[in-house]
Amino acid sequence: MKNGLTVIAMLGLAAFVGCAEESSSTTAAPAKTSTAPSVDGSKFIITEEPEGAKDVIAVREAAKDGDDVVLVGRIGGSENPWIEGQAAFTVVDNSLQACNAIEGDTCKKPWDYCCETSKLPGATALVKVVDENGDSVKADARDLLHVTELSRIIVKGKAVRDDAGNLTVLATGIYVKK
Repeated sequence: MKNGLTVIAMLGLAAFVGCAEESSSTTAAPAKTSTAPSVDGSKFIITEEPEGAKDVIAVREAAKDGDDVVLVGRIGGSENPWIEGQAAFTVVDNSLQACNAIEGDTCKKPWDYCCETSKLPGATALVKVVDENGDSVKADARDLLHVTELSRIIVKGKAVRDDAGNLTVLATGIYVKK
């Protein structure tokens, strides 16, 4: 009988410990998964600063559908400038001020340019990194290109216009300014 009670007590203790481990694992921070891109981003990185880069506003005004363009700007324009599942993001003209450049501003997401909302529609472009076939690269741009919000970049690619006049640059190369 004593052995039977010991076995029951041990099983109860094992069940309790198992539940405690399970419940503590649900409140613990999730394990970080690898964010390494499945695509080699080095083929999209330009190591020498391209000449002739024009600001976003100038390219928006001059570029026609299919033109080769070299555009310079900063990643941002919204709270989340990244396109999920693609190496794509929005860039903002250098003439606009990010909120962190304004003395005393305490904006937690200065890359959204919330202080410049009236100017944003004419000062942004969408950048999509494309492969040699012209297809969007299916990787997170932050990992692929080693960029963050407010990174200054120069983009080489082709201009694509929609019916509303919005500009998308199908990027074949990105230079990240230091």
